[in-house]
Amino acid sequence: MTETTDQQALIARLNSETAKISWLELQKHYASGNVLVVRPGADLIKVAIALHLDNTAEVQAWLADGLLAEVSDQQALVWYDKNKLLWALVIPPFVLVQETEITQQTK
Repeated sequence: MTETTDQQALIARLNSETAKISWLELQKHYASGNVLVVRPGADLIKVAIALHLDNTAEVQAWLADGLLAEVSDQQALVWYDKNKLLWALVIPPFVLVQETEITQQTK
């Protein structure tokens, strides 16, 4: 396989593993400190690939720019109160989340 084919396969796999999930279902992972938020302006799949490939320089740049961050207690509370629906993707040991425009109405 070529590098391009490998990357295309990785992108396809990560896209298929991405799903919407309510913040309430992510509480256990948040409590463990394993949830990272991908801010608007950053591509969830691109961030996942960088983590998967251990691209430290790119990940550190996103952290420095605020495009990737640990979920703050304040943000977690807002998402909890709104029962926020988020895009999620697991890149062990992390769960990457990114906001969607949809909010569920019931807890």
